[in-house]
Amino acid sequence: PPLFFVVLRDSIPQSIIRKTVSTTGRRERKRRRRRRRRRPQGGKKKMFFIGTGASRATSSLGCSSSSPSSVAAKRTCAEGRRLGFVGHHHHHHHHFHREQKRRTTRPNSSNIVIVRAKKESSTSSFDQLPEMTEDETAKKWAGESNQSPTMMVNAKESVGTNKIKKKEDAREEEVLEGEVCLLGDGIWEKLCEEAKMEIELEPALASYLYSTILSHKEMSDALAFVLANKLGSSVLLDSQLLELFSKCYREDPALVQCATADMQAVLERDPACDKYVMILLYFKGFQALQAQRIAHSLWLKGRQSLALLLQHRISEAFHVDAHPAAKIGKGVMIDHATGVVIGETAVVGNNVSILHNVTLGGTGTTDGNRHPKIGDGVVLGAGTTILGPVNVGANAKIGAGSVVLQDIPDNSVAVGIPAKILRRERSKEVVEPSLSMDQTDFIEGWDFTI
Repeated sequence: PPLFFVVLRDSIPQSIIRKTVSTTGRRERKRRRRRRRRRPQGGKKKMFFIGTGASRATSSLGCSSSSPSSVAAKRTCAEGRRLGFVGHHHHHHHHFHREQKRRTTRPNSSNIVIVRAKKESSTSSFDQLPEMTEDETAKKWAGESNQSPTMMVNAKESVGTNKIKKKEDAREEEVLEGEVCLLGDGIWEKLCEEAKMEIELEPALASYLYSTILSHKEMSDALAFVLANKLGSSVLLDSQLLELFSKCYREDPALVQCATADMQAVLERDPACDKYVMILLYFKGFQALQAQRIAHSLWLKGRQSLALLLQHRISEAFHVDAHPAAKIGKGVMIDHATGVVIGETAVVGNNVSILHNVTLGGTGTTDGNRHPKIGDGVVLGAGTTILGPVNVGANAKIGAGSVVLQDIPDNSVAVGIPAKILRRERSKEVVEPSLSMDQTDFIEGWDFTI
């Protein structure tokens, strides 16, 4: 395309334009066309300016739009293009070149070239990166380079299984009924193995499983990370909670021991659960219980405001309202968890199984002891309501939907509204009902009328 100069009305009089156009002959125009054909290819480049005011990028037609008289300037440019005016042989030849040079000089042009070169080099280096399949990406996230996940898991299983077997053989004669939920040896190693197997089965979960489990060194780090991400909000950042939870686990190792016992309890009692990884990542009852334990630890240290804030977030995230002052033992399973309420002065023993919609509430407006006390090995059926400072004895069983208003003796079953105690003689070998989770075995052998 022909090269036109930027002609403004204020920079050149109309009389000079008419005179120059009239003196320019056809032969001279042909000679300029031949000269333009011999120029290097690439066309006319757009001119860019940095700054404000009159320094603007010229339009595609070569006319500036920043001048106050832009309309007249465009009209003048159009007239010059129609008549073939260029202006090389006018006596204002040098004035035109100076004006054009002043208006088209690009400041810091070397910097622009450097940036453009960097962009091209980065693009070429990115294109040279090797492509990885989804399975290879999953193996990389799992921390495996040469060996497949199956080979590494099998190798670790042979070592980890031998260690666990030796410990179990040494304790086999000392283990009693109800203590299986308090051991929890080798859970973290088994948890990591299960996470790698899950990645092999479902590579889409590679990033999630790596960030929640495989990127951590021990159980406390994984617990702190999972709970912080669950309880974080726009005003309570997950990074702050992660630092808080990690500090609590470092200062109180008993919190980790309780967590492993709770995890083992869920695996033993819930037939729908067959992996530790499911409990840590997907069971909100377990997560709510571990968060309440941290809030209880903060409550005992005198940080009541922070503990109450955690209780509020636990209630919003998991639909479990457990006061941070409530005392909960080890090996506790909260199944389904929705609608569980545990009052301030409530006490829950070891190896207790709690189903959904269970309420351990108080009565009256007086302070002090006003909530239930649950013994060891008790199972509370779905929808159970226990009100007031009621004592539920060890190994007791409360039927689903019952309302308990009086004390329940040890090894008893209470059913109904209000709950009635059903008695029968039991064998000397007492098995905690919370471990069997059988809520209907009391029907046989009992003398009662429906």
